[in-house]
Amino acid sequence: MTQPYPLLFQPEMKERIWGGRALAQFGLKLPEGSIGEGWMIGDHPNGTTSIVNGPLAGIGLDAVREQHGPEWFGTKGFSERNGRFPLLIKLLDCNDDLSVQVHPTDSYEGLPHGELGKTEMWYILDAKPGATIVYGLQDGIDRADMEAAIAEGRIMDTLRVVPVEAGDAFYIPAGTVHALCSGVVVAEIQQNSDTTYRLYDYDRPGLDGKLRELHIEDSLNVIAYEGAGAQRMKTGGIQPGEWLTIASSPYFIVEKGIVDGPLSLATTPESFVILVVADGDGTIRWNDGVDHLPLRSGQCLLLPAGLGEYALDGTMTVLRSMVP
Repeated sequence: MTQPYPLLFQPEMKERIWGGRALAQFGLKLPEGSIGEGWMIGDHPNGTTSIVNGPLAGIGLDAVREQHGPEWFGTKGFSERNGRFPLLIKLLDCNDDLSVQVHPTDSYEGLPHGELGKTEMWYILDAKPGATIVYGLQDGIDRADMEAAIAEGRIMDTLRVVPVEAGDAFYIPAGTVHALCSGVVVAEIQQNSDTTYRLYDYDRPGLDGKLRELHIEDSLNVIAYEGAGAQRMKTGGIQPGEWLTIASSPYFIVEKGIVDGPLSLATTPESFVILVVADGDGTIRWNDGVDHLPLRSGQCLLLPAGLGEYALDGTMTVLRSMVP
């Protein structure tokens, strides 16, 4: 039987009308075009990543899930709705504004068969001076206000636009209207879903030259007009070895930590751990220190629940995610 070890994956690159070439800064090989999304760890019909290291190299995350089960992913490491890996990990390059959008909850009747809702969080890896995002509604906006604003072509008047800088974290529960805007590079941890309802797309053509579809009725149905618990925070000031919780939901917990020298950690039988190296470089060691991998900025690893003790070393900012 293959012993658990940290898994690296071949990302699935997605061309987007709003994308660019910034993900190349992480040493990723980009295909031609405007690359907006790198699906770094995925087990979804629209993108399943394959392992590139160790004994399981060449095998997709879906096959690992089927073959190794809870021993590798943990007793909580599966979606109860569709049996798949519960999270999707992305890096996003926003060279232009994304559509104004909203995601449904798991309970929305209009969800495609087998799909989950989409609660997510963003960690800002890089932001140009003056960069902003759309993050929620102005106070007091209800469905009637939103319908009128859409009909009158003034939807932006209903939205809250906030400035961002590297190190900011945003928790985005399903039902929260949002949009990344130009000039940011983002790590995204989300439910394993690819369902997005667009409210507004700046009347621009898509990659095929046609206006992209809007989903007004579905959007109006799923917006949480009274708020869904969205939270933002600055994440500076963490000391080496400390972990700051930057997002907490029923689907994932995300912590930010600073590595400056050796740091001993361990997985638990309940959940896998996902590490995203936000900046810096170093190593991960396991198997009593016998085995190791080099780490660099932008790298995303899946640590099986059965890995047990491991150690990080180097100078790095790391995001650590698990299921609660």
